[in-house]
Amino acid sequence: MTTAVLNFIWWFFSLSWLTGPIFDKELRVSSRRRRNYVLRFAYLALLTVFLVLFWLRAVPSGGSGLYQTSRMAEAGKVIITFIVWFQFIATQIVAGIMLSTSISDEIYNRTLGLLMTTPINSFQIVTGKLFSKLLQLILLLAISLPLLAIVRVFGGVPWDYILSSLCITLTTIIFVGSLSLFFSIFSRRAYVVIILTILTLGVLFALLPFLAGMLCNAITGHWPQQALTTAIFYPNPYGAMMFNTMMMAQPRAMGAGFMFYWPLHCGVMMGASAFVLFLSVCMVRRVALRQATGQLGVSACRLRSDEPAGTISPDQPVFIPAPKRVKGPPVLWKELRRPMFGRRKIAFIISIAIGLIILFSTYALCANEQALDDEGTHIIYTVIFLALGTLFTIILPATCITSEKESRSWPLLLATTLSNWQILLGKLAGIFRRCLPIWCVLFGHIILFTLAGIIHPVAFFQIAILVAWVVVFLSGTGLYFSSRFKRTTTAVIMNFALAATIWALLPLLMILVVEITHDGYDLAEAYIDTNPFVHAVIIMDAAVDWRGGLGSYYWPGLNSQDVFGSTIWMLFCMLGYMFAGLIFAWRAKCRFRRNIF
Repeated sequence: MTTAVLNFIWWFFSLSWLTGPIFDKELRVSSRRRRNYVLRFAYLALLTVFLVLFWLRAVPSGGSGLYQTSRMAEAGKVIITFIVWFQFIATQIVAGIMLSTSISDEIYNRTLGLLMTTPINSFQIVTGKLFSKLLQLILLLAISLPLLAIVRVFGGVPWDYILSSLCITLTTIIFVGSLSLFFSIFSRRAYVVIILTILTLGVLFALLPFLAGMLCNAITGHWPQQALTTAIFYPNPYGAMMFNTMMMAQPRAMGAGFMFYWPLHCGVMMGASAFVLFLSVCMVRRVALRQATGQLGVSACRLRSDEPAGTISPDQPVFIPAPKRVKGPPVLWKELRRPMFGRRKIAFIISIAIGLIILFSTYALCANEQALDDEGTHIIYTVIFLALGTLFTIILPATCITSEKESRSWPLLLATTLSNWQILLGKLAGIFRRCLPIWCVLFGHIILFTLAGIIHPVAFFQIAILVAWVVVFLSGTGLYFSSRFKRTTTAVIMNFALAATIWALLPLLMILVVEITHDGYDLAEAYIDTNPFVHAVIIMDAAVDWRGGLGSYYWPGLNSQDVFGSTIWMLFCMLGYMFAGLIFAWRAKCRFRRNIF
């Protein structure tokens, strides 16, 4: 009896009932993957570099020892705030990517149905997949704990801020991971899951709060303070982290207003994660039972006919359509014949209709505030649409070859008589075709307000230059990483990392170095002038509300330029980025027949 009780206690506290053997298997596989160790090294190296730069900026080398001592508390605030926000953003990105194929691999490898024949239940499958990936992210958070503890000694930052920020980060990555895992049940393509996860987060935590605030302002005539703040910050992790940081940086200014209780927010996020996981468990059980009984997977839950497959008579003739003849280059033909909207055309069309309704609702709310002729409004719209287009252009090219490697069709393609150039050009054509719909949103916005007389027509031409080199450059880099790696997740992470490095991290590093050394302003400003988001902001700032004449283009490095000089600079940037993208595409072609299996 005593042995049975002890075994039960050991079984309960070991949490094996929660994760099951799936957790152990995933941990053993993860420990053998080199990319996890590379990820930790890159994370720690990047964190250390920024830590040193922020330290040198906050505590300059010159001056007396008393002055440097007085700056310790301020340096501690800056460094800890950066570490907290860095890990808050970075771990979410990694969580969404790592869990994008967690369930789809089991579904499309036909192993999910086999798992249901074992004592493992669907709950253990879901939690095992989730916690095994989250453990890698917890290790990343643990890497920064020594740095936080050391810098905390300098003072200026309470322990409550460090604890609350870690809890907010942890609950957020659990929710993001749960969301990515849920979407992975319905699609085997990692880029679809990543895009759906990012769009869902944007709608829940950015679009809906914005619409709620604008609607309240339009109805009541004023922006409600405490009620709207409560509705936004408690269920919104980004608002919660921002408000938590503001309370740490300016406790007196924020203390008299709204009080934010981070445990309540974490409880709300955990409840939302539990709801998403509950739906995931139900869907995984349904799909697993279908596979165990020999039925179709979740992507083909219904047959084309209304009758079950078992009711078809053996004597009944089966209509088999004639195969379509290939015309022209086979890869190009296949990419162009691929459905633009995928298999779920009705769901896709409904999603587009809902998105357009929401978009025109924001236009109506902005018109009610008389903000549609303001430069800031169109700058925000342009940056958002440019970010969406860049997101799709980062993900889609990085999956075009790795998806065929994972489905074992890449060796068959290379065994044909097609040359590497035919494969490359066909893949590029497919990438441009699949990226076209999302970029149409940006061009549609510009055309609409150009016809309304708000945006100058030259903005369409300049934005077209910007979009052209962004698409060519990211398509080339995505093709290279897709040919370089075997897994879609790794290729997408690398393309994300490259874009984030050249357009976010390097400018930030250069700005910090310039502020520390007080030298190299011209080089830093010239590099910032090549940033696509800087291009979009400057174009809209000059082209909006042009009735009194087209405004000047205020570049950080080039200073004020007219439309001709700015267009020449944009064309120069286009040539440089296009050349770099074509070099990456050429290197991808050279790697087609290396490491095939």
